[in-house]
Amino acid sequence: MTILITGATGLVGSRLIPRLVDEGYDCRALVRPGRPLPEGVSTVAGDLLDPSTLPEAVAGISAVIHLAAVLRNPDPEQIRRANVDGTKNLIAAVQAHAHKARIIMASTNLVYDEDLPWPAREGDPAKPTRPYPASKIAAEQELRDSGLNWIVLRFAFVYGDGDGHLQSAPGLLGSWGWHPAATMSLIHHRDIATATQLALTGTLDRRIVNLTDDAPTSVYEIARIVGTDYPTSAQPLENPWNGHVDGTLARSLGFTPMVRSIYQAADEGAL
Repeated sequence: MTILITGATGLVGSRLIPRLVDEGYDCRALVRPGRPLPEGVSTVAGDLLDPSTLPEAVAGISAVIHLAAVLRNPDPEQIRRANVDGTKNLIAAVQAHAHKARIIMASTNLVYDEDLPWPAREGDPAKPTRPYPASKIAAEQELRDSGLNWIVLRFAFVYGDGDGHLQSAPGLLGSWGWHPAATMSLIHHRDIATATQLALTGTLDRRIVNLTDDAPTSVYEIARIVGTDYPTSAQPLENPWNGHVDGTLARSLGFTPMVRSIYQAADEGAL
């Protein structure tokens, strides 16, 4: 099976590809020239915002793992162009040149309404408050309307394998005004690989699926684990469910996280 990976050099892609290669998948990466990649990966030079480079990238593929995204940029239009227009260009190329290919797209739990009174489920309303999740909802809709075979994986907070993301969490969440007692769902890179391989089998076709571990963790705990201070608060926690996602659907379809909590990851040296 030949798989095209976008975002191959990012935090997720660079940790996912070696695992796919080890499992025997033929991985092809869409990359800008000069970007380093793991061994065992073929490359096609191109850009999602340059449609002329995409026919070669999708030729002969069985699946696309679409990870490329801009998360943080001071210009919301740059986020929209990369995440929505780039996805539209990819969809058009697959429709024209590889219409039987399955597209597995990475999304985020940040799309959900922050006021939900329970852990967010896939059927709950989307109400993104920031440009990145807003762009991901728009990209999801483009994919769902494409007529192609699709899967959307909504990641909880991604961490692990030395990516530095967990270490940055206290500062990021502090800038958003998160209460130290607020808890959030997480997902380790190892389990993103597990879920992606499950998606490649067709088990998750035409579904939006939350990916989360078993142990939502407080901001205070995360700060303590990574050795960072976090300001205390005497204010009550407004909504204890904000940041939680429900992983029941994924588990019912055969996904079981190998890293069930950040404490396990810490014990295994996998932070």
